[in-house]
Amino acid sequence: MSERKDPVLRVVPQHRDINSNGHIFGGWVLSQMDIAGGIIASNVCQGACATVAIEAMEFIAPILVRDVISIYGRVVKRGRTSLAIKLEVVATRDRGASEVKVTEGLFTFVALDENHRPRPLPPS
Repeated sequence: MSERKDPVLRVVPQHRDINSNGHIFGGWVLSQMDIAGGIIASNVCQGACATVAIEAMEFIAPILVRDVISIYGRVVKRGRTSLAIKLEVVATRDRGASEVKVTEGLFTFVALDENHRPRPLPPS
């Protein structure tokens, strides 16, 4: 995702998010990505949606305490009831002196009706 715009989500991990190696727990990162993807998906779906798949997750570098995490995303595929969103996570370190891409993944969301069943996406 070479053309970054404004992040969908920006967050600072806390000490409670550390794993046994002293880095930020991968599950925490995954949950933040799911939140960011859900923001994009709910806007596109114009309503309720749910994560149905996470594909091609790759952890490139660790996230450290005091990093500022920015999550960027864009829709890369639309189906009849679902959409795929590419998410990229960048850590800003050393008080803004450096940026490191730490992970990326492809998340698939499905639009839901009032009965929590898949429904067609609105026209784009």
